Amino acid sequence: MTTRKVNKKTKKAKEKKPGPLIKSELFFNRDLGWLDFNARVLHEALDERTPLLERLRFMSIWRSNNDEFFMKRVGALVKKIERGDFLNQGSGQNASALYDEILKKVASQQQQITDSFTKDLIPSLENEGIKILGWNDLNNAEKKLLLIYFKQNIFPILTPLAVDSGHPFPFISNLSKSIGVCLRKPSERAKQFARIKIPTEIPQWIPLEGNLHYDFRFINIEEIIMANLDMLFRNMKIDSSCLFRVTRNAAIDEEGDDAEDKLEWVEEGLKERKFAPVVRLEVLKGSDPWIIQFLMDELDLEDYNFFTITSFPSYTNFSEIIDIKKKKLKYPPFQQRVPTQFDHKLDGEFSLFSMIRKKDSLVHFPYESFTHSVENFVKTAANDSKVRAIKIILYRTDTDGRLIDALIEAAENKKQVAVIIELKARFDEERNIKWANKLEEAGIHVSYGLMELKTHAKMIMVVRQDTDGVRTYANIGTGNYNSQTSRLYTDYSLFTCDPEICHEVMEAFNFLTGRSLKKDYGNILVAPYTMFKTFIKLIEIEKENAKKKKPARIIAKMNQLEDPKVIKALYEASQAGVKITLLVRGFCCLRPGVKGLSENIEVFSVVGRLLEHSRIFYFQNGAKNPVDGRFFIGSADWMRRNLFDRVEVITPIKQDNLREELWDYLSLIQRDNRHLWVLKPNGDYTQRTPKSAKDEVNSQEIIINS
Repeated sequence: MTTRKVNKKTKKAKEKKPGPLIKSELFFNRDLGWLDFNARVLHEALDERTPLLERLRFMSIWRSNNDEFFMKRVGALVKKIERGDFLNQGSGQNASALYDEILKKVASQQQQITDSFTKDLIPSLENEGIKILGWNDLNNAEKKLLLIYFKQNIFPILTPLAVDSGHPFPFISNLSKSIGVCLRKPSERAKQFARIKIPTEIPQWIPLEGNLHYDFRFINIEEIIMANLDMLFRNMKIDSSCLFRVTRNAAIDEEGDDAEDKLEWVEEGLKERKFAPVVRLEVLKGSDPWIIQFLMDELDLEDYNFFTITSFPSYTNFSEIIDIKKKKLKYPPFQQRVPTQFDHKLDGEFSLFSMIRKKDSLVHFPYESFTHSVENFVKTAANDSKVRAIKIILYRTDTDGRLIDALIEAAENKKQVAVIIELKARFDEERNIKWANKLEEAGIHVSYGLMELKTHAKMIMVVRQDTDGVRTYANIGTGNYNSQTSRLYTDYSLFTCDPEICHEVMEAFNFLTGRSLKKDYGNILVAPYTMFKTFIKLIEIEKENAKKKKPARIIAKMNQLEDPKVIKALYEASQAGVKITLLVRGFCCLRPGVKGLSENIEVFSVVGRLLEHSRIFYFQNGAKNPVDGRFFIGSADWMRRNLFDRVEVITPIKQDNLREELWDYLSLIQRDNRHLWVLKPNGDYTQRTPKSAKDEVNSQEIIINS
């Protein structure tokens, strides 16, 4: 990836004098850390130990992550550059300097992915009988067959849009792939531009029959279209064509009116997003400068918005190729286990509520089944004659909508059903609006949470008339109520009827639906009220215990770590002698291992087959037996947005056997030497490697096979 100078004067805002910057020796920059995380994802694509077709999948994940980064983070950064603002971030850099460093990192990763794809992946695929073809690789018979395929399946879908005095430049949607064409009438020299959008409704990789050398042969849809452009522009002269893609700023303005207008506000924001400014134009390397200049002018772009792409992994996925039925080229499949506590019946009736009354239960996804636990919990409640009410928070639910159907079934069975749907779940807004409308049509009370706070907590509450009185049952988890991601993300989910926890869960729902002003929670940690203060207090207790020579230990597993106040508290605890282990999958702004500052802190990141998504927090609290310390799970990372700008819930784990289960899990991850990376004081990550194959500790595979 490179930027390219064009014949256009770059408008560069005059940069303002920088304000005070946070010392770079204390904090890493979150954006650069995010790119380092994507480099760890990329490593799985480059690592020969990863099954071949899974390497293609990781390339697609890298591309998707990179696209999201440009939509969310680079878009905001470009705005700062245009305003001349400086970033008071841990890197100590202003916006322009940070942007330059981002470009270098992305360019380096893109070069790695291109080199690996062309020099390693393609030959390896060919050795396994899989061939990726270009149009010029085909013989005449194959070209004729694909021409027929083009006429029948692709040509009717395409809509060429020419630009002239009567036809304005067409709208280019976010991340859509397009072909730009330079054409003219045969008798004229004047050039015209036309755009063809690549359809996503049909396969992107077209299979051809195998031959003596290759069992599987594929050609990309763009190759077929570009080879047959003459059919779209009859009797016109085609001078050149090129593939291009645009990326738009995906941020919706966080400022809004009162909560009653939240649905309308989000819908309006979605419309605005479709026409948001372009932050990146990608054009295939070696393309016609005339087309590039035309696109730059029409999209009103500057030099820093322009990028070149050099190979397939940069702009397309490989789903059709990944779906090839070759077991040895993929991870071995595994069957999600039915959690033992959910796998029994009593007198012909599933005794779910009886089981929860007896003891709390933890379910570990994806190793254990979401369908047999969470979905079964809601489905059972919907059909239980003793259940009076069901309340749930939906942040990102799945497209199948089985939970939605169960909630509608509950309403039809005369249960009181309340659903809080977070409309501001980025990139899921349209789906959530659809589910909200469906639920309201079924007569269910739907709330959109609070205007000023995004609702990110993962909670379900069921009220049941038991034989000994009305009882509340609760589920609190670390991940979304989504059956699809539950097969790919590692998450924990607690089922409990602990009266202290369940009462506060009820209070939290009242806060979200009824604007209750309760802010004092003694058991669960609720952001933005008690969570930050409680975590700081727990860290300080460990610090004081260390000073008193009592057992002091902190282990925290999360997706990101960024909040400066939490980081400073961890630094102080480290200086007091507290041993701190941070398992941070994504970016970590804390600098570990610095003498006199953080020498007692180690930071690990696990990036492997499954996405590490669970949030677990452990504080030894002076206990001689570590398992007797305090354990928490929930929805929040140690980021400012989670602690202050969202409604988040963290629950304590009180039961001895469940605390032991979490301790064993955290201990196993720290022994991983297959997918675990160690963050160094200078910001570099190094991957642990086993001395030999027999010494390998792959934490995810161990749990899968246990």
